[in-house]
This record gives sequence, C-alpha cells and structure tokens, in this order.
Amino acid sequence: MKKKFLLSFILSFICFGLVFMVFGKDVFLDNGYVPTIEDNDKPEIDLGEDNKIEQKIKNEILFLMMGVDANGVKNYKGIRTDTMMLFKVNFDTGETNILSIPRDTRVLVKGKKDKINHAHSYGGPELTMRTVRDFLGIDVDYYVKVDYNVVMEVVDAIGGVEIDVPFDMKYKDTNPEITPLNINIKKGLQTLDGKNAHDFLRWRKNNDGSKVEYPEGDVGRIKAQQMFMKELIKQTLKFKNLFKLQNLIKTYYKNVETNIPLNIILKAATNAKKIDMENIKTDIIPGEGEYIGSTSYYLYDEIETEKLIKDIFNDYLLNE
Repeated sequence: MKKKFLLSFILSFICFGLVFMVFGKDVFLDNGYVPTIEDNDKPEIDLGEDNKIEQKIKNEILFLMMGVDANGVKNYKGIRTDTMMLFKVNFDTGETNILSIPRDTRVLVKGKKDKINHAHSYGGPELTMRTVRDFLGIDVDYYVKVDYNVVMEVVDAIGGVEIDVPFDMKYKDTNPEITPLNINIKKGLQTLDGKNAHDFLRWRKNNDGSKVEYPEGDVGRIKAQQMFMKELIKQTLKFKNLFKLQNLIKTYYKNVETNIPLNIILKAATNAKKIDMENIKTDIIPGEGEYIGSTSYYLYDEIETEKLIKDIFNDYLLNE
C-alpha cells in the first residue's frame, strides 16, 4: 500500500514536516517533550485593517512556504528566500497543488520593482506574504518558513536520499557569506548524504569554467527541487525510517517558523490517508529569464500567470 501524506511543508524539508504532523503527538509523548503555546501559536499576519487572514474554505488550507539558508529561521535581515512555493491542500478531497515562484521574479517590493526573494531580507515573512499577495491577487492564509539546515539532519537521519544527478555540479563561493557553498557532486544515480542533498537543492550553475547550468535556468532548478522533494517524501515515509526522526523534534522547532495553528495541523493529520503523493499537481509561474542592464530577472507572463492563478486559486482571489 502506497504511503499517504498531507500538508506538505517544503521542498526538501517537506517530508519531516509531514511525518511530524501525522505522527507528531506520539513522538512528543515518547520523548517527553510537549510543544508549548509559544512553540505553536505564532501571531497572525496583519495584511491591513480589512484583510486579516483567515481559513476561508472549510477543510482546506493555503499557505506560502519559504526556504532560507539563515542559521535559524528567526534571522531575516539580509537573508533572502531561496525557495518560495504556494501550497493548497484540501482535507476532504485530498487534492494538493504546489505553485513554485522563481526567486528572481520581478515584482513590486515596497513600491519598487525588485526580485521577489528580496522581500524577506527587507521585512521578513510579513513583507514576503504581502508581496506575494499583491503580486498574485490572492488571500494567502498562512506561511511556513524553513531553514535548509534541517535538510541535512533529516537526510542523514534516514541514511540518505537516492537521486539521479543530471550533471557534475561544482560551485565554490568566492566571497563566502553566512553559509558558504562548496558544492562538488558527481553526475549519475547515487545516494546523497545531508550535505550533498543541501548542495543539490542550492546549486544553480558551475563556476569552475565549465559553464554547466540548468538549460531552463531557474525553472530547471525548480523542477529538480520538485523531483527531489517527491523522492525525499517517498524514502522518508518508508516504515523503517519513520521512527528515526524522533530525535529531530527540537531541530524542527529551531528551523521551522509558522503561523498555522496546531489545531489545523492536527485536523490535517486525521485526513492524511486521503492524500496520494503521486497525484500532487505542480506548476511554476509562467515566464522566462532576461537581463535588465547587468541584473538577471525572471519576467513573468502576466496573461498566463493570471489564467493559472484563476485556475488554481479561484476561491482565494481578492476582490478588486
């Protein structure tokens, strides 16, 4: 019988969030750890006097997932989101939609045209939510922010993730920042450990002179992340791996920030059997990469994006 799941949290860390939601209560009790109000009751995001977020549709949730490399999710100043995905999950039908937003998408951020991933560095999840809301014209309910640090711990805990790497990936930071990258992954089918899994998700192109990169640019990178996500879920939800994650509960709370109430997470868990990961629908904001001056952007197709948003998020469209 295929493993079922619900409320997918993130591209790579996604599986741990799923396991926590489905099995979290028992795991907490087994480890003598019980989440407190401070752990779970995050403040609501204020999107304006008349726009308090709420769960608009019964037994359904819409949330924005943000992936960061920040040494802890509490940090945001100067930290840009590396990954952004909108998730819509219906607890009754089991239908799950994931819409990826390329990090270089050129939109209005604080009234000026900028890359959408800069919003987090200016104003954390609150500004990111507002930016996405204004960009797509939808009433986003909740957010989940995840630090990539947890990816390494989850992957190592389950003994690695088998991935067919499309080409040799080599990248070394010439100007190291908070989390300097030193990527060296060989092409071919292999089991990635935690560090290499993290590097696989972060890699965009080689800087060793080989000029190797995804043919579709950031869209190709997103497709690779989505592929990794599905493989990680499959391999993590094997019975032998489920209880290996018990020791990662505290890591979860250090590296995940969300304003989704615990009661909604628990309600989601009771309907987990309705979700089949083979039927997840994934999309990417339509558009193409282009340089404006010396800066590369992802220029979204306004007409096609509007059609896609209406098709997926029609019930969440803001009144004009």
